[in-house]
Amino acid sequence: MKEYFEASELILNDDGSVFHLHLRPEQLADKVILVGDPGRVATVAAHFDSRECDVSSREFHTITGTYRGKRLTVVSTGIGCDNIDIVMNELDALANIDFRTRTVRPTLRRLELVRIGTCGGLQPYTPEGTFIASAKSIGLDGLLNFYGGRNAVCDTAAERDFVAHMQWEGDTCNAHPYVADADAELLERIAGTDMVRGITVACGGFFGPQGRELRLPLADPHQNEKIMRFEYGGLRITNFEMESSALAGLSRLLGHKAVTCCMVIANRLAGKANPNYKNTIDGLIGLVLDRI
Repeated sequence: MKEYFEASELILNDDGSVFHLHLRPEQLADKVILVGDPGRVATVAAHFDSRECDVSSREFHTITGTYRGKRLTVVSTGIGCDNIDIVMNELDALANIDFRTRTVRPTLRRLELVRIGTCGGLQPYTPEGTFIASAKSIGLDGLLNFYGGRNAVCDTAAERDFVAHMQWEGDTCNAHPYVADADAELLERIAGTDMVRGITVACGGFFGPQGRELRLPLADPHQNEKIMRFEYGGLRITNFEMESSALAGLSRLLGHKAVTCCMVIANRLAGKANPNYKNTIDGLIGLVLDRI
């Protein structure tokens, strides 16, 4: 690990805030809720008893406040693992780098992060409205492969089984999948007894990578059928989304605790979708706020 972070590596704004999020270290709580949609930040914060700050920059909207005595930060990430890469590295910098000296703080500050998102269900038992907690996440985006130590925090046996199942051995077109687990204690606490636990596939796009075909043909028309049949460690692949793998993997590398919880808004097996889900996701938000 570097001992000093140059201005080109750790970019700070003139007001002392981190580059993309525009947050200062004192504005970050230890408990963090991540949402994709910037508009959902206000939905979560509507439950808060008080607010300390409200900061917006690009797709990143942050509110820090309190809920039933707990200090919380809710941050929007936008869509995709590339955005999670920005958010996770900057949140960790806020927590664990002294911006004045540009050096790592001597004591690690460990964050608890829960992503509240939406997803596509892939099993008969994950219809629209189901809450799913990602026990494992398979990243098809390749993000974690750019970081040293990825094998130490990934389930490489699951990776080998998945590659063999998908018949991707020797395939030079697809990024090598990585498999990262949610933090066990946080998963148990947040999922409780009323969320389905399964394997989530995090894709690098919404259409082709998730097997949606509009005017462009798919490289593998049978991809989704194979994904739905995969089983590992007694778990099935329950859903598609686009952020859980990067969150789980980067959190483990950085020493934080993380889990993703999603509400199913489309079941790919049944071919059904609910585009008006925003009125019903508040139930999932309430569960997470009570349990984080």
